[in-house]
Amino acid sequence: MKIKFTTLIATATALSLMQSAQAAELIVGTNGKPGNPRVTAAEMFGALLEQNSKGKYTTRVAHSASLGDDRQMLKSVRLGTMHITVNSDGPVAEIVPDLNAFGLPYLFSDLTQAWEVLDGPIGDAIAAKLEQKGYVVLAWWDNGIRKITHVSKPIAHPDDIKGMKIRTPQSQVTIDAFRALGANPAPLAFSELPAALQSGVFEGQENPLANIHSSKLHELTPYIAKSNHKYEMAPILASKKWWDTVPAADRRMIQNAMDAATWYNRGVFLIADAELEQQLLQEGAKFNEVDTEAFKSATAGVYEKWADEIGDIVPQIQKAAAEAGRR
Repeated sequence: MKIKFTTLIATATALSLMQSAQAAELIVGTNGKPGNPRVTAAEMFGALLEQNSKGKYTTRVAHSASLGDDRQMLKSVRLGTMHITVNSDGPVAEIVPDLNAFGLPYLFSDLTQAWEVLDGPIGDAIAAKLEQKGYVVLAWWDNGIRKITHVSKPIAHPDDIKGMKIRTPQSQVTIDAFRALGANPAPLAFSELPAALQSGVFEGQENPLANIHSSKLHELTPYIAKSNHKYEMAPILASKKWWDTVPAADRRMIQNAMDAATWYNRGVFLIADAELEQQLLQEGAKFNEVDTEAFKSATAGVYEKWADEIGDIVPQIQKAAAEAGRR
């Protein structure tokens, strides 16, 4: 039987349109800039998902807060106009206050201790509360162990920070910790931080080395104190409104890609301090040690305040962290 060439063309065009209609572009929003571990991990997630789904799913990583700051992205995800957000724990803690406990000063001694707590029953319980608010937790990514930077002097003791105008993330527990240290903290979206430092609005800021380097903050605040004062996570939240429409097999495929990207993200932060310190030194940064016990003593009252506000979750996390450290 002969088939006309025009018929073949029409059939091929129809099949192509069907495939295009079936393909879905997932929008993943983050405030990180290109090169930041949150962005590179999101790109890895997209590449893995596209490969595993044979092109059924593609991913657009909207970096640099191009679709809004953390709070705006959370709203978009809840409404279903954005699929996934790589967010910060401070704004998410405004939805489920239990998350504030993870940002308490000097709670975790290292990253692996924090991961063990997050990946256990406590993390599961918080995820269940977020689902009730319209969010599905796909992963707990890292945002590192944080250091304090200053424009013109080393910070070695709490006395060095008194009156300091310091930018913090949108996290009340972080603001409370710096107020306890005698600083003058104020929250600001991460995407706006370089301009604020350059204009002199702030004397310094605090972030993990990976964020400091990817956003070139060391060029503006070259004095880096190895305070290691708090851990911060990056909750990866999907829209429940969207997730409930995804077939079960596709959910597993999406989750598998996310799990792989999670360990990449965590691995980058795990090795970043050792590798980036040398690189930052070569680029003009000046590191110093701090009086850790003095910082711990000055911020001890923050635990009491938050234990009163959010209850049993604080001692539960302290207990889980201590047990994780012994294993």
